Amino acid sequence: MISSFVWNPDDGGREIQGMLNFSELLSKPDHVFWVDLSQPTDEESFILTHDFKFHPLAIEDVLTEMSRAKVDDYDDYLFVVFIVASGRPGGEDELPFKEIGLFLTKNCVVTVHFQPLDIIDKVFERLHKDERFISRGSDFFLHTLLDHLADTYFETLRVIEHETDKIEDDVFEDPDPEIVKRIFTIRRDVLQVKRTVAPLKEIVGQFARAKFSLIGEGTAIYYSDIRDHLARISDEADEHRDALNSSLEVYYSNVSTRTNEIMKFLTIFTALLLPPSFIVGLYGMNFEFMPELNWEYGYIFVWVIIIVIVTGLLLFFRKRKWI
Repeated sequence: MISSFVWNPDDGGREIQGMLNFSELLSKPDHVFWVDLSQPTDEESFILTHDFKFHPLAIEDVLTEMSRAKVDDYDDYLFVVFIVASGRPGGEDELPFKEIGLFLTKNCVVTVHFQPLDIIDKVFERLHKDERFISRGSDFFLHTLLDHLADTYFETLRVIEHETDKIEDDVFEDPDPEIVKRIFTIRRDVLQVKRTVAPLKEIVGQFARAKFSLIGEGTAIYYSDIRDHLARISDEADEHRDALNSSLEVYYSNVSTRTNEIMKFLTIFTALLLPPSFIVGLYGMNFEFMPELNWEYGYIFVWVIIIVIVTGLLLFFRKRKWI
């Protein structure tokens, strides 16, 4: 499906669905337009070659859905592969990401993606309310798009933050073995976010430095804001990773403490049973001549000895603060 938003000084902006004469629009320097190809067919993808005349290598990259972020300078246009965060962290599978290819010309931005992106619909809605984002030029509109795409990581981090807070509470309340699995799952997603954001930050940094002729010096400063957002995302990912590592350490510490408590209880219980077991075993020997066997109060005497010894041990353990 092809959706376009075309702006010119005389008529303002309007959204158009379907095929247009994009070659003619490219030849009008006073027009600024955005073409979005969402899950394009072969016929729709052909406009990339026929109308826009993009390089076959760039078209091949975008049609094969590359998963590596990059920016290529073809003099007359720029080609960018940007990775978008999608899906909910904490699942069994790895955190899904979506790729989007962006082409920047002097008066046009073309986006290509083979998976639905809600953020694209939001940009269209924003353009209907405020055309300034596209009227200021294609380089500024590319900034608007990248800004919205980068913000998808904040939504992912909010979910990760919520899950991390729950894990921290559960670690102290009930350190269940399932928590370890949750910790490693969320930490895996955090590392994925950090690995994905790193090259995006470098790409936007090149725009911020006005490295490319299609990015005006006045627009470059706006890309610095996106770079700062990506840097903040990376920093937050580090914070969540450290929090998860601390939660893992607390879990193992709690498990170790609980194990030590159990071992201490079993040791004390064994120590209390040892004297009675010895006494009972001693008088359980089948010797004929044992002085206390025929004593009238021998049974009661043995019980008194056992109770005194066990009580003495309990008092001793309590004095030493072992119980």
